[in-house]
Amino acid sequence: MPEQRVQRRLAAILAADVVGYSALMQRAEEATYAEFERLKRELIEPSLSHHEGRLIKTTGDGALAEFASPLAATRCAVEIQDHLASGNSPLSLRVGLNLGDIIVGQDGDLYGDGINIAVRLEGIADPGGILISAKVYSEIEGKLDVDFEDRGEQQLKNISKPVRAFAVRAGAHGALIDRLSAAPPRPDKPSIAVLPFQNMSGDPEQEYFADGMVEEITTALSRFKWLFVIARNSSFTFKGRAVDIKEVGRRLGVRYVLEGSVRKASGKVRITGQLIDAITGGAHLGGQVWTAPLERDTIISVTVRLP
Repeated sequence: MPEQRVQRRLAAILAADVVGYSALMQRAEEATYAEFERLKRELIEPSLSHHEGRLIKTTGDGALAEFASPLAATRCAVEIQDHLASGNSPLSLRVGLNLGDIIVGQDGDLYGDGINIAVRLEGIADPGGILISAKVYSEIEGKLDVDFEDRGEQQLKNISKPVRAFAVRAGAHGALIDRLSAAPPRPDKPSIAVLPFQNMSGDPEQEYFADGMVEEITTALSRFKWLFVIARNSSFTFKGRAVDIKEVGRRLGVRYVLEGSVRKASGKVRITGQLIDAITGGAHLGGQVWTAPLERDTIISVTVRLP
């Protein structure tokens, strides 16, 4: 049979997702569903049409679109976010933009890292914000009346090379981000956030174990009434990101940050961690635990001592 040629093209990809969709659905399922359907019908789809974008597909809580121009994609994203920031919708979106080479499937669907990077950028964007790759930034710099914040190199999940990212700050949605990202006051008792542990084994299956370890530590620490512990969902907004501990402490409003890693080697699992003062950046405690090969009832004990 003759070999089928793979169709490829360069495209700007916009990925959008509703912030906190699962929690919103738990509280008001029908109302949340109806509101997002309304936004797709009255805002997202008309904006895509106005800026000559093509809707690739929608999910329960998001949308993926293709543009021939990164400038048009950015204008569309700004229009959507400004409308939401100045309106009265209870929903807010995160948006990621990337410019890359993509594969066009026979069904018209799109594949490739060009899309994956846009989706990963959307996942770490600020609520109500827009995060773009350096490729998009190089094409639109100086062509829009917006400001950019350099977020540096980002290590995105399942993307081999770090991606430099820029946050777009424009109009009403820029003001909204300033309010959302304002530093919360630190509580009057010891406070701590447990960041996602890094999977050092190279085995994707261990990602679940690393995340579960963080959840267990967070739950155990929260049992101490004298200790203020940041919820897992807030800490996991930093997953897969190169972070500055002082910035983490400022954004989450905590004095201490626990970070660590998990490595599986030679039939054992090694868990390392260190407690860092988010004000000074200094490490107060570091340590590691080796466990025997994990059995179903294996119990791992982790001790955290605050200064």
